[in-house]
Formats: sequence, structure tokens, C-alpha cells
Amino acid sequence: MPLSEYEQRVLEQMERQLRSDDPKLASTLHGRTGSPVRRWVLGAVGGLAGLGLLIGGVASGMWWLGLLGFVAMFGAVLLVFSAPRRAAAGQAAGTTSSPAKKKTSLLNRFEERWERRREQR
Repeated sequence: MPLSEYEQRVLEQMERQLRSDDPKLASTLHGRTGSPVRRWVLGAVGGLAGLGLLIGGVASGMWWLGLLGFVAMFGAVLLVFSAPRRAAAGQAAGTTSSPAKKKTSLLNRFEERWERRREQR
């Protein structure tokens, strides 16, 4: 059962209010992630910093500094090559997720909740 015009307007108003009140939360819920270029740049900088710490730790004989450098390099590699959770789920299923599909599924979830609440009354 589709939403009525009133329900759609209320839902859109709630979405606008959420975006204005907490834009970070709204973008997280919407599934937007940082740009891939930013992840590559952060990964490269982290990898180079980790390599510097590793070499510096080995050269100075401070094993803990070398270990810290290795952990930094490992974290940078994970950052670059791990996909964001939502995108990874879509790629694993073999589908590409578009904003229209996400919005439809969000509306479907709201509609299902609405129907459950109506049935409980």
C-alpha cells in the first residue's frame, strides 16, 4: 500500500529536519561515504608515515617504534583496500546501489513500520 500524499509530505519534512539538525548522522544513514580519492591519499600518507617510523625504529634500536610503524602501515593498507560497508554489501551481492533504490527501501521500511503500528492498535 503506497503512502498517502500527507504521509509522504510528513516523511519528507522529517528527512529535511534530520538533515538540518544532524547532517553527519543523515549522511551516515543515507550511506554516503568519503570519496575514494581521500581514502587513497590518507592511506598513502599513513603508509609513508608508518614506513618512516618503521625505518626509524629499526635504525635507532627502539623496537616499539618499529612496531608502531608497522601497525600504522597495516592500518593504512586496510583503509585503502577495504570497501565501505554499504558498498561492500552491494558489490558482494552483485548489485549496484543507487540513491533511488536506497530511498525506496527506506520508504518501504517506514511503510512496514507504519503498517505494524496500525495493526497493533
